[in-house]
Amino acid sequence: MSVAESMLNQKALRLNEVDTPPQRMRAAVYIGNGRVQVQAVETPAIGPDEILVRVESCGICHTDLKKIEHNLLPPPRIYGHETAGIVAQAGNRVTTYVPGDRVIVFHHIPCGTCFYCLRHLYAQCPTYKRVGVTAGYEPAGGGFSQYVRVMSWIVDRGIEKIPPGVSFDQACWVEPVNTCLKAVRQLNPGEGDVVAILGQGPIGLIFTMLVKRTGAAVLASDTIEFRRNLSQEFGASAFDPREPQFEEAVKAATDGRGVDSVILATNVPGLVEQALRIARPGAKILLFAQTSAADRIELSGADICVGERALFGSYSADIDLQRESAHLVFSGELPLERLISHRVSLPDIETGIAVAQHPGEQSLKVVIHPQELG
Repeated sequence: MSVAESMLNQKALRLNEVDTPPQRMRAAVYIGNGRVQVQAVETPAIGPDEILVRVESCGICHTDLKKIEHNLLPPPRIYGHETAGIVAQAGNRVTTYVPGDRVIVFHHIPCGTCFYCLRHLYAQCPTYKRVGVTAGYEPAGGGFSQYVRVMSWIVDRGIEKIPPGVSFDQACWVEPVNTCLKAVRQLNPGEGDVVAILGQGPIGLIFTMLVKRTGAAVLASDTIEFRRNLSQEFGASAFDPREPQFEEAVKAATDGRGVDSVILATNVPGLVEQALRIARPGAKILLFAQTSAADRIELSGADICVGERALFGSYSADIDLQRESAHLVFSGELPLERLISHRVSLPDIETGIAVAQHPGEQSLKVVIHPQELG
């Protein structure tokens, strides 16, 4: 056993010394008007088929940021869904997990039998749309809190155990990796293809890692030099999208045709139009970051119809890829902890949200440590 693994296991043992969770806990509550406030709330009670997870790491996702910044859902709510932690309690009918198990938790799981599930469109399943993890109030993921209640259908199929030696910060990437892997499978790039990935934030960099695994070449763009440098380390050719060299590189790499596929990993205005300019006839253009109803795109119909291009979306995770995405994360094949630029305690979550909303020259992923109270 390595020194790091030994220290990790000792930490887990120390964390498990307190068997009974407190009656009240700290949580970052969305209170409306774009604001989150750390409050003392009741620790959620669990039913006989449920578990209570002590949250150790939770990544800040841009879907949560949009809900907070644009007041998309009524308060109060406790967001956060990229959750890794330790089972603190298990209901008396739960046999798969016991207190002390280290786990990651998905917050959506489909029914498997409805019209959409039978067509593998799991994110459209009515059961999938029900959030099954909560720290209180209307279920909203709850990972920005010290404990979360995991409901029965998530316990049944939406949890993966974290192997020894894997940190909670590494493990909390399983859900976002799954969403990206799903999109890459839909795009289906092949060896020899050229794929443009617009945006090299945490999600864009995951796309770069996954697309490179297919044997395709990656032309990446981002306005932040730090991110472009990381992208190049992961095998892409990276450019500033505001400079003419990017579109010139696309032409040079494809004999003037344009790229075979484009992934939009950010929703900056004007990028869909750029995607069409750099995509060859017959190309696929994948919208991944355009998740707000406020997003509007104005395109020439001929660019799609006459150019025979496919414009489509991919949203959320795929249960069929749950084990595979967990393996990619736990094995260390993807160097995901390198994408974490900020680790903040729960009292500092407003600072973490501000960094994630307005990234600076050295910022990438922000991870919350709810057990650290400053």
